[in-house]
Amino acid sequence: MKRIIVPLMAVGIFAALPAAAQTAPAEPMTSVDTTRDSTFSVAVTGGTLGVGPEIGWRLSDHIGIRGSATFLSVSASFDSEDAEYDGKVKLNSFGGMIDVYPFGSNFRLSGGARINNNAVDVSLMPTGATDVGDVEYTAAQIGRIDGRAEPKKFSPALTLGWSGSNRRGFIVGMEAGALFQGAFKLDEFTATGTARDNPGFRASLERERVSLQSDVDKVKVYPILQFAIGYRF
Repeated sequence: MKRIIVPLMAVGIFAALPAAAQTAPAEPMTSVDTTRDSTFSVAVTGGTLGVGPEIGWRLSDHIGIRGSATFLSVSASFDSEDAEYDGKVKLNSFGGMIDVYPFGSNFRLSGGARINNNAVDVSLMPTGATDVGDVEYTAAQIGRIDGRAEPKKFSPALTLGWSGSNRRGFIVGMEAGALFQGAFKLDEFTATGTARDNPGFRASLERERVSLQSDVDKVKVYPILQFAIGYRF
């Protein structure tokens, strides 16, 4: 699986022979080859998938495989008609890619998949009267609205990119492409206000969720733009 190429140095050393014997000539020293291919690399990758470790095996000049895990949390806001929700995007995924180097150099085409644990938490805590599902409610009736959205767990990925040459030393790489995770699916909203158990309010809350879901459904592909820096052994 893993093959570390270590340059070998042989030095022929012969001890002095007795006076009656002839001294054998020393074998020549083998030079160190610093241009041989290397197969194993470790790196730190960062970008739209998050930040985390990446390991790779360059099986040949034309084929390689990589695996990575990425994590990141980012605050954001989401609009739904008259309401603006606070949100927190939690990036958490891991997976692998098969890399094809068509020219045997730095350019690569990659395909693979990720186990996608990404999630978006949304919340709304109004300070005054606010429309929920096209019905106006007071801040006390609403309290705090919370929801969570998640994509498909198994998400195929396609990218094209550039990496360092297949030689020992520091490497810098990048890739751009798409993660086919489908649209995020919003779970049922919950609320903490005085109207939280009221059937009419519950119906308004569901209409609010459906309205926000219709906006989310428009985005089914997540962009990938990752950079990496590491070392090839």
